[in-house]
Amino acid sequence: MRYSQSMPHYDLSSPSNEKIKRLVNLRERKHRDAEGLFIVEGVRLFSRAIVSGLEPVEVYYDPGQVDAGSHPGAVSTSPQALQKASYRSKSEGLIALFPQMDLSLESLQLPSNPLVLIGEGIEKPGNLGAMLRTADAVGAAAFVAVDSRIDPFNPNAVRASTGALFTVPLASADFASVHDWLQTTGIKLIAASPDAKTDIWNADLTGPVGLLIGSEAEGLSAVAVEAAETLVRIPMGGAVDSLNSSVAFAVLAYETVRQRSV
Repeated sequence: MRYSQSMPHYDLSSPSNEKIKRLVNLRERKHRDAEGLFIVEGVRLFSRAIVSGLEPVEVYYDPGQVDAGSHPGAVSTSPQALQKASYRSKSEGLIALFPQMDLSLESLQLPSNPLVLIGEGIEKPGNLGAMLRTADAVGAAAFVAVDSRIDPFNPNAVRASTGALFTVPLASADFASVHDWLQTTGIKLIAASPDAKTDIWNADLTGPVGLLIGSEAEGLSAVAVEAAETLVRIPMGGAVDSLNSSVAFAVLAYETVRQRSV
């Protein structure tokens, strides 16, 4: 996709162009939500979005670095203008806009024996991205963000997912809605808590399950603890008493995969 060109032509060259100002504004959630768009920056993420079947509505690229002129809405853009629009310290030569995906619970289409990963109160874009990567790696049917403070379309969350945002069916809702949805779909809610009596190795994680992890700062909410059919804990024998939430998520998810493959 990359190639060199001695004297590239730029359709858009000025960093003060209104289109560049708009790209800068789209770093903020209110502007993304108003337009129903999100930003994908860099060749690797852009390629993964395309392979996943997403279609860009606009593409801004430096023809001296990237060959992206064949895409609809492609605009050759100077390095200076792309640098102004980039949310990173250094532009990677391509910024694209994609339509936001439907994040409703009703949009999720589940198989007969689904594994659903659920994160409550996610506070950091990096954690959300890492959780989506775990969901992709274990073949989860869906990821559900409950009462999350993080916009899944935050540029840092998009980047941290390394493309899993494009491949994992995703929904976002309050806990009451998620709990009703789990009951309606026949999915057993299993939540991780350091106060649980049952180790994850001894819990039955087969069948249709929703695995719930709370936030690092606050853990599970009281309503989540009350609603869970089973509480499990990850045994820890060292001095520390907690794991990064995305790490705990991965441990729980892979133990579920192990049990389901036996």
